[in-house]
Amino acid sequence: MNSNKIMKKPELLAPAGNLEKLKMAVIYGADAVYLGGEEFGLRASAGNFSAEEMREGIAFAHANGRRVYLTMNIIPHDEDFEGMAEYVTLVRDMGVDAIIFSDPGVYDLIRQQVPDMELHLSTQANNTNWRSAAFWHRQGVRRIILARELSLDEIKEIRKNVPEDLELEMFVHGAMCISYSGRCLLSSYMADRDSNRGMCAHPCRWKYHLVEEKRPGEYYPVFENDRGTYIFNSKDLCLIEHIPDIVECGVSSLKIEGRMKSSYYVATVVKAYREALDAYISDPEGYRFDKTWLDELSKASHREYTTGFFTGRSAGIDQVYGTSSYIRDYDFVGLVKAYDERTGLAAIEQRNRFAVGDELEIVFPKGPYRVHKISGMRNEDGEEIEAAPHPQMTVYMHMDQPVVPYAMLRRKAARNA
Repeated sequence: MNSNKIMKKPELLAPAGNLEKLKMAVIYGADAVYLGGEEFGLRASAGNFSAEEMREGIAFAHANGRRVYLTMNIIPHDEDFEGMAEYVTLVRDMGVDAIIFSDPGVYDLIRQQVPDMELHLSTQANNTNWRSAAFWHRQGVRRIILARELSLDEIKEIRKNVPEDLELEMFVHGAMCISYSGRCLLSSYMADRDSNRGMCAHPCRWKYHLVEEKRPGEYYPVFENDRGTYIFNSKDLCLIEHIPDIVECGVSSLKIEGRMKSSYYVATVVKAYREALDAYISDPEGYRFDKTWLDELSKASHREYTTGFFTGRSAGIDQVYGTSSYIRDYDFVGLVKAYDERTGLAAIEQRNRFAVGDELEIVFPKGPYRVHKISGMRNEDGEEIEAAPHPQMTVYMHMDQPVVPYAMLRRKAARNA
C-alpha cells in the first residue's frame, strides 16, 4: 500500500446553485465549488449565476483560498454554440479555475478561445475505463469526473493505469439518476424538456399507472403498494462510511451532488464530509467512523441512502418503490446574520416559521450543534413578538452563549416531534 497516496488529502467539492449556497459551502468547509452560469449547463432550474453574481462568488471563494469550477456540460446542438466563445472569454477573465465540459465540440471551442483554461471532463461523458481517461489526458484535460456506474475496484484500476498528474473525481453523495451517466430522453418525450440541455423535468420521480388499450380511463397501479409505484426512483448516494477506501483508491476530489438543493442541505452535507475526511487524514490508523456524521446527513432532506455502484453492481434494493417524497425530519428555520457580543443579541433571518417556546438546534460551521430554547424575540422595530411568520424577516433573539454569522437554526419537524 502506497502511504503517500493514502495520505494525500483529496479535495471536497460542493455544489453552488446560487451565491448564498456558494458562501455556505465555503464557510462550512468545502475546498472548491462548482456552479453554473445562465447558459451551457445542465441545471437550468438551479437559480444559477448572473455575470455579476459569478464575479462576486469567485472573489469570495478566492479570498478564502477555495477554487471555483464552471459547468458547461450540456450535450449541445449547433444553435447552443451561439455566444459560447464570448462566454468562455468572460469567465476566464472573471477568474474561474476550471471548466467542466462533456462534448468534444465544446472542448475544441474552449481550447481555441482560452487555451490555458483548466478542463475537467464531466460525468456526462460517462468515463468508465482507463483508456478513455488516458485519451482525454493526452488532449490536455486535467481531471476526469468518473461515471457513477463504477465500483471501488474499477476506480482503483483506472487510477493504476493513468498518469499521476491526471486527477480523478468521484461522486460521494446526492441524488442518483436512473439513466446511464445522466443521459436521459424521458424528459424530452414526456415534457418536451431536454435533460441533456439543462431542462430536466424529473419524470423518473412521477407516479405511474398502467392503462389497457381497450379500457381507456381505467388506471391499474403497477404497484408495490396501493398508492402506485415509482419504477425509476433511485435512492440517494451516501458514501460517508467509506471514506478510508475512497481516500486510499487515489481519487483527487470527492464530489457532492445538489445544485438545486437548499443552502441548509449544502452546509449540512459539506460539514459532515469535512469532519469525516479530516478525521481520517489526521489519523488513518486510529480512525473510527463517528455515527454523528450519518445522523447529521439524515437531518438534511434526503431519500433513503444507498452506496450505488461503489460496493458492486446496483440492484433492486437501490430503488424506492413506494414514494418519490424526500425524508424531511428537520426544518431549516433561520440563519444568523450578525451577533452582538455586548448584548448577546443575534440578528436572525427567518427561513421557516418559528415561535417563542420552540426548541432549536444551532448548527455551527465547526463543532457540535447546540440546543437553544426561544425565550423571547423582537422584530426590527424592537417590538416583542411571539412568532416569526414572514419569509426572510429579521428577528432579534437573546442567546445564552455566543453564536457566529452563518450559523443555522433548525427545528425538528412538527410531524416528527
